[in-house]
Amino acid sequence: MNIVSIVGARPQFIKAAPVSVALKNAGHQEILIHTGQHYDGNMSGIFFEELNIKRPNMDLKVGSGPHGQQTARMLMGVEKALIELKPDRVLVYGDTNSTLAGSLAAVKLHIPLAHIEAGLRSYNPRMPEEHNRKVSDHVSDLLFCPTRKAVQNLATEGIAHGVHLVGDVMYDSVLQNTKRAENRSRIMEKLNLKEKSYALATVHRAENTEVQERLVSIFQALEQIAAGGIHMIIPLHPRTRNKLETLGLSVSGPVLIEPVSYLDMLLLEKYARIILTDSGGIQKEAYFFSVPCVTLREETEWLELIEKGYNVLAGSHSDNIYKSFHLMVEKSITFQPDLYGSGQAAKKIVDIIEKDKAQRAAFK
Repeated sequence: MNIVSIVGARPQFIKAAPVSVALKNAGHQEILIHTGQHYDGNMSGIFFEELNIKRPNMDLKVGSGPHGQQTARMLMGVEKALIELKPDRVLVYGDTNSTLAGSLAAVKLHIPLAHIEAGLRSYNPRMPEEHNRKVSDHVSDLLFCPTRKAVQNLATEGIAHGVHLVGDVMYDSVLQNTKRAENRSRIMEKLNLKEKSYALATVHRAENTEVQERLVSIFQALEQIAAGGIHMIIPLHPRTRNKLETLGLSVSGPVLIEPVSYLDMLLLEKYARIILTDSGGIQKEAYFFSVPCVTLREETEWLELIEKGYNVLAGSHSDNIYKSFHLMVEKSITFQPDLYGSGQAAKKIVDIIEKDKAQRAAFK
């Protein structure tokens, strides 16, 4: 079977990696198309070598731009590639503009489409990602859900056919790469950190960095927490650093470091006492490592983490963040395993794609 996988940012490569391995192990040919939606300086040759990640076969080099303009350029490039490649199936991941472009290109060319991370909802219509994931779900014929809640979301929208609960490919990736991180990363020694002795924070979402009041309030809270005596590490996203510099804001207390590699980040997450973040992926990784999490957003797609008490939504108000930090760091939490499957999501996905291909052939 010939498969085309479409990704556009570093997190999507990490999610696609276990699926690429499972496809290869099952004897299928995969063409990996990188739209170039995000260029990440960490995505050098060593990124692919360290994580044993398949390099893209094609790079459309679309780059950044307004949503409509960017999506249109990606749609044109992906459509041209699919016409040339004539794959048996297209795989898309998550909720980026690359996901939307890949989904639209495939369905308009009548190529079977599978959406990995289907069914997630933030219930915030102002988020572009919410529309990307909804459209992709409604045009896909195979929908691979990471959680039961995702399956329920699809059922509420009238989508039941082709829906499969497989678990989360991010969990596959974390399981596969944590041991590699332990062997290769020296970030703990470099920063002179001891296990469970520090807080880890990340801030990068546009909703927080592009609104001055939110950004100022978040960093006021982080400074207040650090002033209380906990060592705080913040790998600072370039967008966030630029905004702080533009506003003339200096940060006192937390230790600001350059962005780190995926392997370094895994270890920082694993050994943190608590994590504060506006990242969707880091919320889950905190859970995978049984680390309490404070989410610097008003909503999350990972509602089961909130319901179980492993995570709390603090928004951007400094008082709420400070109170949420103390709530999570002081309470006793027993983490329930396997909310996101057993780490075999990629194999399940490939098995289902194979069965679907056989069924299609039988009906011809």
